[in-house]
Amino acid sequence: MTTEAVTNNNQKLSRFMKSGIYRFQGSNAVVFVDPVRLLNLSYSHFRVTPSSYYSRFFQPNPRVSQNQTKRKRKRKQKELNQREQAADERHQRVKPLLMNAHECLLRADDLFPSLGKLRMGKFEPKSTVAGDEQSFVELGSVWQAPLFEISLHLNPDYRLTADCTSLQNCEKKNVPAFGSLVSNETDSDMEADFMNRRYIIPKHSSFYMSDLKQIHGLIPGKHECGFNLIVIDPPWENGSANQKSKYPTLPNRYFLSLPIKRLAHADEGALVALWVTNKEKLRIFVEKDLFPKWGVEYMATHYWLKVKADGSLISELDLFHHRPYECLILGYCYGKDEDSEYLSKLKSIPDCQVFISIPGDYSRKPPVGEMLREYIPGLEPARCLELFARELLGGWTSWGNEPLRFQDSRYFSRKDP
Repeated sequence: MTTEAVTNNNQKLSRFMKSGIYRFQGSNAVVFVDPVRLLNLSYSHFRVTPSSYYSRFFQPNPRVSQNQTKRKRKRKQKELNQREQAADERHQRVKPLLMNAHECLLRADDLFPSLGKLRMGKFEPKSTVAGDEQSFVELGSVWQAPLFEISLHLNPDYRLTADCTSLQNCEKKNVPAFGSLVSNETDSDMEADFMNRRYIIPKHSSFYMSDLKQIHGLIPGKHECGFNLIVIDPPWENGSANQKSKYPTLPNRYFLSLPIKRLAHADEGALVALWVTNKEKLRIFVEKDLFPKWGVEYMATHYWLKVKADGSLISELDLFHHRPYECLILGYCYGKDEDSEYLSKLKSIPDCQVFISIPGDYSRKPPVGEMLREYIPGLEPARCLELFARELLGGWTSWGNEPLRFQDSRYFSRKDP
């Protein structure tokens, strides 16, 4: 390798260490992301602990013996029904792109050796008794939910003008935890107490914790306060999630009621990014029913390819019910004026982009806002919203029945002074 090539690789790796995004040489369609580094851009005094985020897929599976492999091969292939055949055809079309993306990762001599170190660090997560996590879903469903308050610890340099006149009586502020917008409008992260647990609120972030029946409370009162980017990770009906009791799911028809058009910026519109599984029934529902109901025009599909710390895929690429990737479907919810001038300002979204990462906890998605930034309509800074969120991001509003799920202080450590 030439000196120039080594220098370029070092520069790319250095940019990755700061930004959390690594762009492969010669492939604009593939990136590797470290969600921990991306999340930590939202914090000033805390950091997400890598060992708590990367709780899975860091130890390679024990080697499968040749006899086991032969037994697997001898199993009779189940005959696919018509819908499963359509899903497999869709998979076969994207398979070469995913294989190429994986090869890009394995060829990245500067990045590949660093994968196993992503979980390493000076800090370890705080020990927690099993089952000790707060159940926001249960708390939000009881009649006392509107009475529960969260206590915000305001930073010394933070001044409120509406209901607070001096720093001394603003050190803590109690606000309703459910059914109202809770905001940290400061330039620094903030600590909060709720039900004898400590939570970390990123800078310039807000959350609205409620069930689906109360989502209309999130609709902006002024049309210019609508959102330019809306990321949605619905709790689709999923046998695996139900069996493992990871989170409650909802029938597909419930998502038709999401007021996407009213949440989007009235004039500039919004880029809508929807997480979906590989079920053909679900893809048909999104294309034929959900996007039309929301007023969203389909633009592209991006793919999240999941790998382990050793660079291998988390499962075989052709494993029908457990494929190692998920889809992010992108579309535009247009603003009021859909004339040619307005449409010309919208940047074309390339199809079949692939981003690779090591997954975190079950169903936890990597933050995608930075990768989608250039396609967001309107001026900077964009107003960003995540629906069915389970964590907070700086500069974002997060809605769901457990947006504080991964904000528990046990997932964080303090940065060195």
